[in-house]
Amino acid sequence: MAYDKTRHQIVKLPAWRRRVLLIGLLALFGGLFARGIYLQSLHKEFLQKKGDARYSRALFLQAHRGKITDRNGELLAISSPVESVWLSPPDVEINKKQKILLANLLKIKVKDIDKKIANREREFVYLKRRISPELAAKVMSLKISGVFLQREYKRFYPAGDVTAHLVGFTGIDDNGQEGFELAKNSLLSGKAGSRRVIQDRQGHIVEDLEAVKVPQDGQDLELSIDRRLQYLAFRELSKAVEKHQAKAGAVVILDAKTGEVLAMVNLPTYNPNNPINIKGKTRNRAITDMFEPGSTMKAITASAAMQFGDYTPETKIQTAPGSMTIGPATIRDSHEHGILTVAQVIQKSSNVGSSKMALSLKKEELWSTFNQLGFGSRANIGFPGEASGILRPYKTWRPIEQATMSYGHGISVTLLQLARAYTVFTNDGEIKPVSLTKLKEPSVGHQVFSAKVANDVKAMLELVVQPGGTALRAQVAGYRVGGKTGTAHKIGPQGYEADKYVASFVGIAPASNPRLIMAVMIDEPNIQNDQYYGGVAAAPVFAAVMADALRMLAVPQDSPNTNIVIPPETTDDAKEVV
Repeated sequence: MAYDKTRHQIVKLPAWRRRVLLIGLLALFGGLFARGIYLQSLHKEFLQKKGDARYSRALFLQAHRGKITDRNGELLAISSPVESVWLSPPDVEINKKQKILLANLLKIKVKDIDKKIANREREFVYLKRRISPELAAKVMSLKISGVFLQREYKRFYPAGDVTAHLVGFTGIDDNGQEGFELAKNSLLSGKAGSRRVIQDRQGHIVEDLEAVKVPQDGQDLELSIDRRLQYLAFRELSKAVEKHQAKAGAVVILDAKTGEVLAMVNLPTYNPNNPINIKGKTRNRAITDMFEPGSTMKAITASAAMQFGDYTPETKIQTAPGSMTIGPATIRDSHEHGILTVAQVIQKSSNVGSSKMALSLKKEELWSTFNQLGFGSRANIGFPGEASGILRPYKTWRPIEQATMSYGHGISVTLLQLARAYTVFTNDGEIKPVSLTKLKEPSVGHQVFSAKVANDVKAMLELVVQPGGTALRAQVAGYRVGGKTGTAHKIGPQGYEADKYVASFVGIAPASNPRLIMAVMIDEPNIQNDQYYGGVAAAPVFAAVMADALRMLAVPQDSPNTNIVIPPETTDDAKEVV
């Protein structure tokens, strides 16, 4: 066939078009090469993280929180293993039926599950915290991709509301919120561990990427309290608060020789296993609330008078006509007693007699006594919210204030401070530091009074619970006991409140060889029928608790008097001028 030149012509392209095409290809290749270098070097970490996120997981290994026990090893707080359900939104594969079953098991709404799955930017989202292992097994039996379990621990408090103010409770993340759970959180918590692994889409661990960081479990905490005494104090305080329609109450029991706190009870209380509606109930009133101690201070004033002044238990003081005037103020007794010995001033609770002893001392001497007994300073027990009380500098005292402080007005203390001060009468004049944790060896205190003065006042305290005293209702069958009542007006924003009182009692038992010190405070008892005095509202709590506590601790009886007679509550034997 002849070649037809008219139909086919060879077109010669310009040289610059070939060069442009070549340069374009080289530029494209260079861009790809530069991008490769950027991704493999400068942007390498980002890409590795994105890749790891597809299969790598860092598993949190929670440390086991330490136990809290009483002095005898009885459990007060313990952690039980539970499971928490979580999901990885990018990895979740779930159908409608599985979603409904999952919602029913966890008692949550389907729409809540949808919201959490929709958050694709997150890789860890809790679905339900702290469920039982049995329920967790049912969840995992649904075999939903991207849904996993994490082992956690839930705190349980066997003593419930009885020890709530001491032990406290933990939050959802197992961190202490109140009490010793808060104060000793770092000791109890330990340190969490971790484990980095490769997981498949079903949550199965394929490989460990690095060595497991083992969690360090928290340490156990042994408190000084005796759970048996705690129950006794709680039971009797509850009865008293209800009977006297009081706003609140507190009890502290100390080991008379070591200063260890054997019981500390507060009302109102709450359930730490289900801490809801607890506003105003978590306060440990025994160490945070300050009040004027009233006549419980008279034993301390008498001790100072015999230590620094020319007084003995038999020294006579004229209290007639039952009142004394200092400047514009008048101090009164509930009855006119005439001449009383120092011992009778304590027994009869004479404000006039106590004031005269205080005014015969130098201000510095009385202030030094109060200060050495711990008033005006914290006891340093390592508990959150501890108050220091109020003890003003002696240089600011006027004579009327020096007099009223002798019987517990114008000075504010906590119940723990008041109980601690009475350790001088059970340790030959030596005050003991207090402890809320069990001591391995006896604590060392410091001498405030001579042994003779301390023992003389201890004998006076016995007179208070005998006929003629203000605390007949504090008697305990088979045991010699001693103590002092206190009744004081409450202080409000505008000063003393006329119809609101704090009733208190501090006692020791048995008096021959003291084993226990107990302080009771009843806040705002009902004022009808004169039921607000310390001898009526607080002293019976002491008697009821001590009767069982001494027998429980197998303390030998030291009195042949096993048939005591408690006077009717309508008598005026317990009345004190407040």
